[in-house]
Amino acid sequence: MRTTTHTIWILMNNKENVLLIVMVCFAATIGGFLFGFDSGVINGTVDGLQTAFGSSSVGTGFNVSSMLIGCAIGAFTAGRLADKFGRRRILLFAAVFFIISAWGSGIADASIEFVIYRVLGGLAVGAASVMTPAYISEIAPARYRGTLSTLQQVAIIFGLFCAFVSNYFLADTAGGSTKLFWLGYETWRWMFWVELLPASLFLIALLFIPESPRYLMMVGKKESAVRVLSNLYGQETALIKKDEIEASLATDKHQPKLSDLIDKSKNKLRPIVWVGIGLATFQQLVGINVVFYYGAVLWQAAGFNESDALLINIISGLVSIIAVFITMYFIDKIGRKPFLLVGSVGMTVTLFTMVYAFVKAQTGASGNLELGDQGIVALVAANAYVFFFNLSWGPVMWVMLGEMFPNQIRGSGLAVSGFVQWIANFLITWSFPIMLTGVGLAGAYGFYAICALISVVFVFMFLHETKGKELEDMQG
Repeated sequence: MRTTTHTIWILMNNKENVLLIVMVCFAATIGGFLFGFDSGVINGTVDGLQTAFGSSSVGTGFNVSSMLIGCAIGAFTAGRLADKFGRRRILLFAAVFFIISAWGSGIADASIEFVIYRVLGGLAVGAASVMTPAYISEIAPARYRGTLSTLQQVAIIFGLFCAFVSNYFLADTAGGSTKLFWLGYETWRWMFWVELLPASLFLIALLFIPESPRYLMMVGKKESAVRVLSNLYGQETALIKKDEIEASLATDKHQPKLSDLIDKSKNKLRPIVWVGIGLATFQQLVGINVVFYYGAVLWQAAGFNESDALLINIISGLVSIIAVFITMYFIDKIGRKPFLLVGSVGMTVTLFTMVYAFVKAQTGASGNLELGDQGIVALVAANAYVFFFNLSWGPVMWVMLGEMFPNQIRGSGLAVSGFVQWIANFLITWSFPIMLTGVGLAGAYGFYAICALISVVFVFMFLHETKGKELEDMQG
């Protein structure tokens, strides 16, 4: 562990290039923006997909959730491949896949073709979801690592918001997502093609950022690592950090591997890995991505028309951005665990409030819910739920996953946690149309509310604070 004298010496001799660090982190978070945009754009295209491909509710659920299969594979393989080829190189591959997926999803003429392109996009989203926070945590100094890592969630939410805004204005201009628009293509296809602009920007930006110095140390490129550290922190601090990183790696100096996640003395998975899996799973079990992916469908089922439903998505996006900025400002002052506890309690209350509103609603002649006086209750509760999620589990889970694992197992720990997160995401997203038909909105949201309640216990009992700790001090 670092001594107090040692820490004071570093702060006194601090020559950080703060502007460079922030610019590098901003470039990396374009991947987060694309993560959000790619996740949110599907929200406004559901009607178009059903019309174009003639799919059933089960088929539509698979079309919407197919990307998540790629996300699970992308998260797992990216975490592992990043230990072999580098964080930056994996992000470059992700940028290329974003471009291919955005074009292909819009041009697809059949479900199978659409699913293939969405899976490719999923590989990119999965890779960006684990590599962006890992890269930022390995670049940023400990005392404001939480703030810079939270940029990932800011970017995700901003990407979602931009997708919602883009979908709304395209549909409003054309008169609906299924109407013909520019060049004789349906509007829902243009919703996907808008993503080509930020995806191309991401590819270009990645060409100008350095590789993670901690990765360079792991593969024995010490001179390159010192050069990057010197550019970021100054030469004196760079030499000290090099020694600390080297000391934190495996004593037998082997390359990181998946089996490092096993505690050899007990022949069991390390406790820190189980915590990572728990974080990743609960973030999805509270049902947040049902709002992101099916927001328009949800609100139409609750009695709103398509235009109103898309506008509600925009409001939710604005609420999300406000919440994440609050977290970004306070996370390095208050810590990670308090935010997660507040978020879990808040989501529990607001989800049960939504259940109450849906139970009280009447079913109209068209088969849709008619919320009546409960409409305002449901709308306020839904946006409060989105606020609490983006105040806590949205940004903080990615911050913790990017920093909680020791250097030797960070790539593998992120691979497993990211894989589990996207599998849970897939199951929740795929099951929602089926639950909507079988148990209704009240039943579906009742399940998410119970999971939010359980997450309170998980955070209280199993999470340890990581605020202000150097990555080299993380214990596995």
